[in-house]
Amino acid sequence: MTTIHKKIWMLVSVVLVIMGIIWLMLTYYNQRTQEQTNDVLQRYLRMNEVTTASQKIITNLNNYLLNPTEAHKQQLEKSIVDIKEVQEDVAELRNVENSFSLTNYIHLIDSLVETTERSIMLIQERDIEDSTKEFNEANRISMYISEMTLTILDRELKTYNEFYRAIINQSEELKKLGIYLLLLITCVLLLATYWFSLSITKPVHQLTKAANELAQGRFNQQIEVKSNDEIAFLAKTFDEMRININDLIQEIQQKAQLEHELQQSRLLLKESQLKTLQSQINPHFLFNTLNTLSKKAYLDGAEETSDLLVSVAGLLRYNLKRGDGTVTLFEEVIVLNQYMEIQKARFIDRLRFISHIDETCLHIKIPGLTLQPIIENAVIHAIEPEIDGGTIWFRILKVESFVIIEIEDSGKGMTTKQIEELLKGDIVPSEGHSTGMGFQNVVKRLSLFYGDKSTITIHSIEGQGTKVIIQIPIAWEENDDETSDRR
Repeated sequence: MTTIHKKIWMLVSVVLVIMGIIWLMLTYYNQRTQEQTNDVLQRYLRMNEVTTASQKIITNLNNYLLNPTEAHKQQLEKSIVDIKEVQEDVAELRNVENSFSLTNYIHLIDSLVETTERSIMLIQERDIEDSTKEFNEANRISMYISEMTLTILDRELKTYNEFYRAIINQSEELKKLGIYLLLLITCVLLLATYWFSLSITKPVHQLTKAANELAQGRFNQQIEVKSNDEIAFLAKTFDEMRININDLIQEIQQKAQLEHELQQSRLLLKESQLKTLQSQINPHFLFNTLNTLSKKAYLDGAEETSDLLVSVAGLLRYNLKRGDGTVTLFEEVIVLNQYMEIQKARFIDRLRFISHIDETCLHIKIPGLTLQPIIENAVIHAIEPEIDGGTIWFRILKVESFVIIEIEDSGKGMTTKQIEELLKGDIVPSEGHSTGMGFQNVVKRLSLFYGDKSTITIHSIEGQGTKVIIQIPIAWEENDDETSDRR
């Protein structure tokens, strides 16, 4: 991970490297120009040293000639040694252009040295006249050397005139190069600073945007920050916090949903118990009365009336005893047939009931009074309003690992909106229901009994009837039986 601290040091290092390169370049060009200038100056200084040394020899020779002491002699000999050293330095200044002049110049120095040495020898021999002549000759050679020095210097100046101009032009070019480098470095530093600031501000902006999203309650959007520094670590931690908060909110919502369903179940249970209590007004009196009427009708030869009273008594007994319990499909089918016998007696030929039942499925357990309210709903809305009545189909099928219960009618059907309202419980049950349990009541009890393993769907087309399909898992029934056996 590249930290912000490292990025700052990288930027500083780049700036220092660029400044160092520029300093080295300027130092190199400056040193090179200085060396070239020093070379030229050294040439001039060496030529001037020859003139100075020759004049010093003449002065010391004159002193020795006037006063031939040992001290004056040592000074003169030292001057001769100095001019010879200068002669060697001048010899190194030889090039193609000054080769001839410099050769003559060196010869003049040799002549000066020889003349001086002869004059010293004559002075020692006390030949004053010849020594004076040699002194005059040496003085003349010294003057030639001075004139030759000026001549050579003049030629050197002409020779190095272009060099001087090149140095001046080079200085101008170096000045321009410095300006261009300054502009280039400024642009590079601006770009590097922009990149550096963007690498910090952009992730911060993304993190701020993500924080605003969380502040508005949108916890499902993943937080992504494209960076490799501490901000990326902060964003990762922030995203983990978002996930934890989102999980906590979902958990709270699920608990609230469970609490709501539990509350609805309690209210439904209380309502069912209340209605059961309301319907249990002296049940034995009602049963005995119905049985007495049934026997009286049978004795009077009214067998159909007797059978009808038996069905009513059985239906009433089932409603009171099984309304809140668990029954098998077999028991539900029996009470359903009793209910349909009552309705057939009421509608006569207007009601046609067709059933198809797979008897291998009748052991399946379901909540009591599940099918009868749905059949009753079909009778009320599909048969009763029609002059010619209609048909109700009842089927129990086994499809793979599910038991399918279908209740279909030939009524006018329903719209999609009506189906949604019926499933949500927005449609209040009709007062004509014998059990007081509406369609939504059946849906809720199935949901509480099977959880999400059972489904109830409605297929309907206006003018073509309605089909209610209940899907019950067989595996749940088997697991429930195993649990009961272990108990």
